[in-house]
Amino acid sequence: MSAELVAAAYAEPQLRQLFPWIGMWELHFSRCTEHRWTWDVPYIGPTAAGPDHTGPYYVEGPSRPQKIGRANTAHEAVAMVVERLPSNCGPAFNCTPEELAEHERRQR
Repeated sequence: MSAELVAAAYAEPQLRQLFPWIGMWELHFSRCTEHRWTWDVPYIGPTAAGPDHTGPYYVEGPSRPQKIGRANTAHEAVAMVVERLPSNCGPAFNCTPEELAEHERRQR
């Protein structure tokens, strides 16, 4: 995982409040802390798997078939994710996705 990407994501307050996780050299963000995490936030990956997995980057999601675009820098990639955060996105809950969904149903 690119240190540049991790630093750029951490510098963004809206992403810092989410639960980060890594899979297949991609940086994902979840609205809950327990496994199987949420898949409602876009994610970032490197376009080439070089020795340090740096950019340029692709931004996709929240689901795999949804292609958002390409970013030349980590900061651009992070901005693309922030622009597409779900409207109900706040601090990550210490729960499973199912428990988060139940909590959100009760809040309506």
